[in-house]
Amino acid sequence: MNNLIELNNISKNYSPSKKIEVLKNINFIFKPGKIYSLIGPSGSGKSTLLNLISLIDKPSSGFIKLDNIKINDNDNDQRDVIRSKKIGIIYQDKNLLSDFTTLENVYMARLSLNNNKKNAVLDAKNVLKKVGLEKRLNHFPTELSGGEAQRVAISRALINSPDIVLADEPTGNLDHKNAKEIFKLLFSLKNKNRIIIFATHNRYFADMSDCKLTLINGKISIVNARN
Repeated sequence: MNNLIELNNISKNYSPSKKIEVLKNINFIFKPGKIYSLIGPSGSGKSTLLNLISLIDKPSSGFIKLDNIKINDNDNDQRDVIRSKKIGIIYQDKNLLSDFTTLENVYMARLSLNNNKKNAVLDAKNVLKKVGLEKRLNHFPTELSGGEAQRVAISRALINSPDIVLADEPTGNLDHKNAKEIFKLLFSLKNKNRIIIFATHNRYFADMSDCKLTLINGKISIVNARN
């Protein structure tokens, strides 16, 4: 089985004059079929690491391999294609488009693969039905509860059936009841071909993962892992 995500001596620096080193020579392999949690204090680099894996950002040194394919940091077309086909991203702030309905927010993500709007709408409806939002298709983000809006964000991340699902503090703005529902949904997405990685400050949810990782002083380490 291919190792879906491989980090090779990944470092990330900011502010060239002061050289703020957020990540330092990280080597790690994320294996398919597992859910990883990422914990660490604020500013430890959790979001930075997720942005690198999602190919939104580029490392200062080192390289990333996805499905044994080395990512070329100078080939933006390659990065965009891989991101649209393989990666689904769930943000804490949801990043929903306020002028678009639930259905539009989800099906528009499918159009990054092709321009078949009919199929995109059909697939979006199916995904939204699975998360219990079939009666909210024509509602705008301001008309949704926090938990509903996050389920829209999750649906948008899933519309292209990604092999990699990344979630950055996906329940940071939710109460505990809604947070439990979102994590129940997130964990239901696990399958043998998919990697799920989520960053959280909540140790209760972190402990539910197959492998708990910590980021401290720019280094990654395994806290505990299940076979």
